[in-house]
Amino acid sequence: MDVFTSALELLRHHRPERPALALRPHAAHRAAAWFLANFQGTVLYAAKANDAPAVLGALVDAGIRAFDVASMVEIERIAAFPGVELFFMNPIKSRNAVARAYHEFGVRSFAFDSDDELDKIVQESGGAKDLQLFLRVACPNTHSLIPLEGKFGATREVAPGLLLRARQIAKRLGITFHVGSQAVVPAAFGEALRQVGQLIVESGVMVDAIDIGGGFPSRYPHSHPPDLASFMDEVTKAADELAVKHSCELLCEPGRALVAEAESVIVRVDARRDNALYVNDGAFGTLFDAAYSGFRFPARLVSASKRKARDMDFVLYGPTCDSSDYMPGPFRLPANVREGDYIEIGQVGAYGRVLSNRFNGFGEYDQIVLTDEPMLSMYAGPAEAAPMQPLEAARA
Repeated sequence: MDVFTSALELLRHHRPERPALALRPHAAHRAAAWFLANFQGTVLYAAKANDAPAVLGALVDAGIRAFDVASMVEIERIAAFPGVELFFMNPIKSRNAVARAYHEFGVRSFAFDSDDELDKIVQESGGAKDLQLFLRVACPNTHSLIPLEGKFGATREVAPGLLLRARQIAKRLGITFHVGSQAVVPAAFGEALRQVGQLIVESGVMVDAIDIGGGFPSRYPHSHPPDLASFMDEVTKAADELAVKHSCELLCEPGRALVAEAESVIVRVDARRDNALYVNDGAFGTLFDAAYSGFRFPARLVSASKRKARDMDFVLYGPTCDSSDYMPGPFRLPANVREGDYIEIGQVGAYGRVLSNRFNGFGEYDQIVLTDEPMLSMYAGPAEAAPMQPLEAARA
């Protein structure tokens, strides 16, 4: 894979016909190192967020050894790395997936949220005595930009009975929850942990682990969460209040927070109509969240005439025939942007690559590595953070 110091350097050598996925493995490595140093427990990477080999390799190089997986494809992919531990945290799994995970890949940690799912795990593991079982409990998602509540999670009424039953089966018993994706208020984790603490006391069942899930945020133009240290402070404070604090392991499952900064996409402007730019990637590609989840992504013009121009707000349309291939943004760019220019759109390392598809024959990307800093970073110091301003290049 070709390596460039920046998107500008790429365009000095090559003007790609396809959109280019620009990987920054150093950003993933830095984020993982931060979590490993600051979270008082085991850090699992939520493998669904980004499956690029370069990103996965950077996380492993940084010291990540535990992975939250949700499918056999993810299990097979991650198991290729030596010395990793897999946690099958999808609360509903096929029987074949449970059996293969346990017997072929040595998975011992499984999530469940019902009697039926617990039965399935016990039966397909052959009544194993070395299981680590995590009860997924329902959790309010009031502080997240993408709520995940409703599909999974045992209610407070049924959770005590499930804990009691699982305690009799499991070698280790845990509780897990998810506060929602892009949780922007540290208190979200504290509130959920206190509810879990109450559940443990009311059920009278001792647990060995609490997995606080993912949801840790990244920085976007529309979402500037507090520093991640404040989230860690809230988790530590709430964990210290637990009755089981001395005997209970903490786990977390960051996805977005580890990899959002690790990838951007470089797109070409194929047409302009007033404040609308038609680009060669979109809602059916890496910009799904910009179209359907209300996300704004940082953007900068990489190629432009050398004439200075004021900034203005643009909307983007993707390359497909579907009218829903529309990203309202707004994307703040110089007013002189025009056909043939290239734009770098940042923070697509979380879920961009994995949500893209081949609709209308699009979805093919060049892939490169960039060594510069992301446009917005939760980890880079002021001197490292790249400015959000146009990068001027002579038009080819």
